[in-house]
Amino acid sequence: MKPLQRATVTHYIETNIGKFHQKRVESLSELKLTNVLKRKNPYMFRAKALNTAADLVKGITDAHIASSEETIFGDWLEEFAVFVCGEVYDGKKSAAEGIDLEFDKDSTRYIVSIKSGSNWGNSSQIRKLKSSFTVAKKTLRTSGNANMHIIAVNGCCYGRDNKPDKGEYYKYCGQVFWEFISGDSNLYRDIIEPLGHQAKERNDEFNDMYEKRLNLFVKEFVNNFCKDDGSIDWDKLIRFNAGKEQPKHPRKKR
Repeated sequence: MKPLQRATVTHYIETNIGKFHQKRVESLSELKLTNVLKRKNPYMFRAKALNTAADLVKGITDAHIASSEETIFGDWLEEFAVFVCGEVYDGKKSAAEGIDLEFDKDSTRYIVSIKSGSNWGNSSQIRKLKSSFTVAKKTLRTSGNANMHIIAVNGCCYGRDNKPDKGEYYKYCGQVFWEFISGDSNLYRDIIEPLGHQAKERNDEFNDMYEKRLNLFVKEFVNNFCKDDGSIDWDKLIRFNAGKEQPKHPRKKR
């Protein structure tokens, strides 16, 4: 084990956080209104009485962006966690399916599946996680030491879980997770400050593009899903989102 240097953590974050911001911008620039309309729940937005094109388009666009950013930042945090563990325990990205990190500590091989928050999975996803742990353990013991002591961990970057022992694996969240992979009980707090590096400048860039995209989306929505009097054509919208796709008839040969 090597002590984790605060300067190393800060340098990594400030050097790499730009990747998160860049992917946010790229995701927004590639976003199409038709794709958002197909993915979001029109029934809910009708129930919320979003009756103007501007309100509805902003609502579905913001919901899509929030979900997308959660995924993008979750991927970034996973890479950061692997880096931290690499600095301290020579941890590395795992080649096993469903496993993100492997490292050795106290004569034990730890296999870790990293998630963003503690409330991340339904029952089927938990079963898949357990299956990934089982397969990874079998593979490691087959290719290496048959008596290798292996512990499976579901690591969550934020949140809490006061009952970490899940029987087949452990679930470490928030401070417990960051201390587990770094040996530093304060790491979960220390990473907050450098994450704000150039945040304002990058957010200004994103917000400028967001406003322009929103204006284009509202214009497109009005042209395609509003009646002549300006009201939303909910029947047309729900048919676009959930109606059966009409079969394409082949052209008749002459």
